[in-house]
Amino acid sequence: MIFRFLIVVLVIVPGFLCAQQLIFPDSANWNTLKEGKAIAFQVKTTDTEMPKFSLEGNNGYGIQLDTLGNFSWTPSFDLVDRLEMQKEINVIFQAEWKDGRKVRTPVNFVVMHQNRPPEISDLPIFYVKQSSVNKYQISSVYARDPDGDPLVFKIIPTQLQEGMSLSSLGLLTWAPSRSQFNNMRNNPITIEFTAQDQPEKAEATGKIKIAQTQLDLPPEILLMPGDSVFTIKENERLNFKIYVSDPNGDEDVRSADFLSSDEAVPKSSLKANTSTQYEFTWSPGYAFTDDTEKTRTIELIFFALDKSSNRIQHKVKVNVVDTENLELRDKFLYQKYSGTLMQAKALLELLNEKHKKLEHEYRQAKKGKKNRSIFGASLGAGSAVSSAFVTTPGGLKAVTVIGGSTTATLGTLEAAEVLGKSKNDIMELIKTETELRNQLQLEGDLFARKYALKSSRRDVEFDNARDKFLPIINSQKLPTLELDASRPLNVKYDAKEMKKTFADYSEE
Repeated sequence: MIFRFLIVVLVIVPGFLCAQQLIFPDSANWNTLKEGKAIAFQVKTTDTEMPKFSLEGNNGYGIQLDTLGNFSWTPSFDLVDRLEMQKEINVIFQAEWKDGRKVRTPVNFVVMHQNRPPEISDLPIFYVKQSSVNKYQISSVYARDPDGDPLVFKIIPTQLQEGMSLSSLGLLTWAPSRSQFNNMRNNPITIEFTAQDQPEKAEATGKIKIAQTQLDLPPEILLMPGDSVFTIKENERLNFKIYVSDPNGDEDVRSADFLSSDEAVPKSSLKANTSTQYEFTWSPGYAFTDDTEKTRTIELIFFALDKSSNRIQHKVKVNVVDTENLELRDKFLYQKYSGTLMQAKALLELLNEKHKKLEHEYRQAKKGKKNRSIFGASLGAGSAVSSAFVTTPGGLKAVTVIGGSTTATLGTLEAAEVLGKSKNDIMELIKTETELRNQLQLEGDLFARKYALKSSRRDVEFDNARDKFLPIINSQKLPTLELDASRPLNVKYDAKEMKKTFADYSEE
């Protein structure tokens, strides 16, 4: 029986140990924590005898529990990801007595993410150059969010200088004018900005000091247009606007000039408007390239110097294409234009004179028909004279014989058909002259009007129209009119005289 009791005791004792419990804080949500916020309490048991306490599942979270049951923990701020918002940490509290009894109780801690504001340290000085676009990026080395939240940078508009801007990504941009730059010589500028994390909107304030550059920098040169290669024709104009500035202040600019690989570009092409503004103007001219060249290339080097002899330069390559001399071509085409119309005018004057002459001849022919319609031609009692041959002792001998008489009369005849021109022929000539004169006037007016402008004469149709007009001036019917050959057609008229005949005649 004693053996059986011991067995029972051994069985009961473990059952008795299980009744022991660990006592934790009784406040609501005591196991819900925030990052960075400390928690401390003492674990107790229902037993009067003090056990030895230990903790399992710490896993480097920094949880502290001594053997007396004193618990302390400050969850680190990097424990919970900013996107998770909370994290569960499972640990097991254990109490162990000297007699071997043990109690193990699991506890689930819920750690909530705690947002922290951005952190901004002292930023480097922003050194700016005059009249140049200066950029300053607020680096994440100096402005950061400890939680890794994205930052948005803001600034009060009154803090900004004229022309200054700050982007939401922290890029400060400013091109100080000459007066703004000079004002900073003795009074550097300090601006304040805020960095705001997202989406919690926690903010921190920082400052940026802005001052003149401390380096002796070379001047800067800007060409407008800013291309480096140009192709122009001989009759075109090359023009640059040149702006010179100095990062250390425009008063540090000494001079600007240019060099050319070809001496045909004169120094007078560059003119100074102010100490910082210049203009380059140059036109090659039709004589720049010779007959063997299709293109001629030159190089221009524009440069600027400051008072310390620092130099900046900008190279430009210019391709000059051989071009037809429009001025000479226009003069040549005008000579064709005016010469053709002058020939037409001279011929019109001859035709007008011939017209008057033919009308006079026609009137004379009509009058001559009446006065000379009857013509009498009589030889009177004319004797016929002939030769006869007689035989003599000396041989044949010619003897003159006269005998008989006759009278010849020409009756009523058309004198105009016998003496002078026929009026029908004169009428044909007048008709030919009139048709030719009208056609010449019509085509001349059209030619003078259509090609009065230089641009119209440059078209290939001008030569085609002239080729159609010239056969009228040199009509094959002209010889039948028997014009005065002593009057040449290459007569020179002034513009006033030409416009009397062709009203749309151009003087250029």
